[in-house]
Amino acid sequence: MGRTHPGRASSGRARRPAGPGPADPAVLAAGLRRAGAAEVDVSTRRRAEYSTDASLYRVVPAAVVFPRHPEEVAAVLSFCREAGLPLTARGAGTSVAGNAVGTGVVLDFSRHMGRVRSVDPDARTAVVEPGALLSALQRAAAPHGLRFGPDPSTHNRCTLGGMIGNNACGPRALAHGRTADNVERLTVLAGTGELLTARRGAGHGTGSPALTALRQVVRDNLEVVRTELGTFARQASGYSLEHLLPERGFDTARMLVGTEGTCAVTLDATVRLTGSPAATALAVLGYPDMATAADDVPALLPHRPVALEGIDARIVRVVRDRRGPGAVPPMPAGGGWLFAELAGDTPAQARAAAAGLLADASAVDSAVVTDPARAAALWRIREDGAGLAGRAPSGAPAHSGWEDAAVPPGHLGAYLRDFDALMAERGLTGVPYGHFGDGCLHVRIDFPLDHPGGTGVLRSFLTDAARLVASYGGSLSGEHGDGRARGELLPLMYSQRALAAFAAVKDVFDPDDLLNPGVLVHPRPLDADLRVPAAPPLRRGLAFSYSGDGGDFSTAVHRCTGVGKCRADTTAAGGVMCPSYLATGDEKDSTRGRARVLQEMVNGSLVTDGWRSREALDVLDLCLACKGCSSDCPAGVDMALYKAEVLHHAYRRRPRPLSHYSLGALPRWARAAALAPGAVNRLLALRPAASLVRLLGGIDRRRELPRFAPRTFRRWFADHDPAPGTPVLLWVDTFTDHFAPEVGVAAVRVLEDAGFEVRVTDRPVCCGLTRISTGQLDGARRVLRRGLDALAPHVGAGVPVVALEPSCAAVLRSDALELLGPDDPAASRVAGATHTLAELLARHRPQWSPPPLDGVEAVAQPHCHHRAVMGWQADERLLRDAGATVRAVGGCCGLAGNFGAERGHHDVSVAVAETALLPAVRGLAGGGTVLADGFSCRTQLDQLAGRRALHLAQLLASRLPRRDP
Repeated sequence: MGRTHPGRASSGRARRPAGPGPADPAVLAAGLRRAGAAEVDVSTRRRAEYSTDASLYRVVPAAVVFPRHPEEVAAVLSFCREAGLPLTARGAGTSVAGNAVGTGVVLDFSRHMGRVRSVDPDARTAVVEPGALLSALQRAAAPHGLRFGPDPSTHNRCTLGGMIGNNACGPRALAHGRTADNVERLTVLAGTGELLTARRGAGHGTGSPALTALRQVVRDNLEVVRTELGTFARQASGYSLEHLLPERGFDTARMLVGTEGTCAVTLDATVRLTGSPAATALAVLGYPDMATAADDVPALLPHRPVALEGIDARIVRVVRDRRGPGAVPPMPAGGGWLFAELAGDTPAQARAAAAGLLADASAVDSAVVTDPARAAALWRIREDGAGLAGRAPSGAPAHSGWEDAAVPPGHLGAYLRDFDALMAERGLTGVPYGHFGDGCLHVRIDFPLDHPGGTGVLRSFLTDAARLVASYGGSLSGEHGDGRARGELLPLMYSQRALAAFAAVKDVFDPDDLLNPGVLVHPRPLDADLRVPAAPPLRRGLAFSYSGDGGDFSTAVHRCTGVGKCRADTTAAGGVMCPSYLATGDEKDSTRGRARVLQEMVNGSLVTDGWRSREALDVLDLCLACKGCSSDCPAGVDMALYKAEVLHHAYRRRPRPLSHYSLGALPRWARAAALAPGAVNRLLALRPAASLVRLLGGIDRRRELPRFAPRTFRRWFADHDPAPGTPVLLWVDTFTDHFAPEVGVAAVRVLEDAGFEVRVTDRPVCCGLTRISTGQLDGARRVLRRGLDALAPHVGAGVPVVALEPSCAAVLRSDALELLGPDDPAASRVAGATHTLAELLARHRPQWSPPPLDGVEAVAQPHCHHRAVMGWQADERLLRDAGATVRAVGGCCGLAGNFGAERGHHDVSVAVAETALLPAVRGLAGGGTVLADGFSCRTQLDQLAGRRALHLAQLLASRLPRRDP
């Protein structure tokens, strides 16, 4: 590279470098299948999906294999050894240091080898496969009052294999220890092909060449192991050889934890479980700043908190900006906070423990939180830290790289001040938070990687930061591993003798450097293989403005930090993202997988056909454009927007899919049908005619065609005698007007009861939603402009707008600003004036008392766009205050506008509905109510569950005093 590096770990012996293996992907795939791998994928799209993890690094693999059993793993390893092909094991791919990418074969264990094989409550152990999710283990252990102690923030998508690879910790490792402290036994394959059982005392009399050689390495390095390793709890950098000391029982299982897949591939693990506390209380302590909070940590540790976490005002500000003020519960005054979780046998004991900790604290303000919902909201700020910190205070993208350094807790305050000074000196900013009880700090920094000289800034800063943390006796990594980001810097932390010991251990297990090469031992340069500098800006000819990304589509798709929240089932907590991934379990259907392919499309070296690439269209095919990612993704990825942009360019001035002409132009067809709706309905009731419409329209044969209303809402309204009151403009969308006028009628009744005079535009209007979702953005812009022009006189006079269809409200509130530009005065005025029904009543008629809904037991399906863009809090408050008992369902209905009607999407549409919505509706008592404001949601429920769902307006109107319309 022609560059002076801090140093490299080296064994001093010759080694056979990993070869390139078969160059032809088809030849490679055939070889792997002959060797015994059943599921091999060498497609460009799949390799793009796995080209990066949650780190800065882009390393395109030669093949991705999804093993089904240990014998298949052994077969793949044997093939790689013969071919000289690197092998990288991967769980959920959330590694932040480049630990889970490689140039050869990537083994994804998460698809098939994810079982929790057994739980032994008496021994307090469990046997898991490497692809088992931590959340699955916790669910299996919970009925026995047990849990796995370490709980990283990615607990609902990280795998046990990945936790073992990185020696994962999490907030509660303070009480329960790291992963290494909770592993009893590992079954592994060394890079030599040797099958090993790693455990305490392993190797005596077994005849294992690897373990015999490993004992000799330890004997040769006793002094350095005893003096340089295991000096404090979060010393995660390098290999944890202290577990191999004679006085520690030569525990090979613990030693292999944290080796990042460079020594062996895990086949199964026996892990230790711990008891769950009977009761907990959360003490929240406020300090002037984060460093002052860190100074108080040593005084609080004697209280034995289960967790002691630190957050900064900057991350709280990000949450408020991104999710609204209501997303942050009331907190004590301060600029930095400690979250201390205390346990007890009873709630009273937990509260007393929290009070005792507060008595010894030097906080300027504090509170004890016992309400589970409020505590969960506070912890959510911390859990989403990595994604929320994806934007620095400067507004620029923030990156991992110096992600999780740790120092002994007594030095944390001083280290933080020096670290802040180092960032300020370099003109860098970030949003810090961390496991303060363990001295571990997380931060993502706005390295200018997309600017000339940006990689030099990265190298210079990381080198100086490594020297700083070493000066405090700390560790370059406190829990995520060194990976490609910090392996090169280990000489600044360890002596050459320690580095030689690491290399000797690597040579014992993997002498040919086949397992995850470039990591830890023989590391790649920290500024090699960076993803962002390889992606050119893409600003010309875009349909959307990408105002939050500097007008750059490349910056927009690189919002994805890879933390993988889109792979987690968050529907129970009201989440939406990512419905198609939950239905298929395929990485290509996650928001992250799609973002990775679009990043490669921008890069152009792997995916080479730009906007029209088959890879991009394939990966977007099952995107429901639900917008769930725009709110649920901590980084704010908006895949619905990106999909519309790609479809716009891919089919511009080219023949489009049939559904784009039928469903994309639905408002036009609806207006035509309104001339004779009865005749159209009779025609569509004939099977041959309906089949022909489905065929020509690209509609799935199993989808029922909607019936047009015999009388449109606008015609009803023309005959309606409006009540006097405060003017409000009702946005009459296509769905309400032509398919569900009863919703509009109900809304008029509610609004007039609340004292409004309801008005509509002089002519039919449309927001262009169906054109946006099919990527017909030139037409959408024209349609939207006409709609805004019709609104202009009303909005200009201060009249508020109420939209009944959530997706149309979302266009007026959000997409219009992207399509017409944030500086467009009409779009800005309309966005500020547009409300949902519940929002309008709350903001403009707070004195209005809704009709009593006592006795109403309801399941509500908040429309995805409603939840993502406007939020459903106003609806929830209105229903609660009116006396209804409502369970809001997470997830998507699965129809999602045109998606579920399109040919080829029906099965996935049904599977998405089965994720949360349909089970919730089936569990509703016969007399219960189903609420769904979205026309597509109501249609899906009608067609799949045979349930008639109501719009909020219909429910409220049904309880108003009857009167003639």
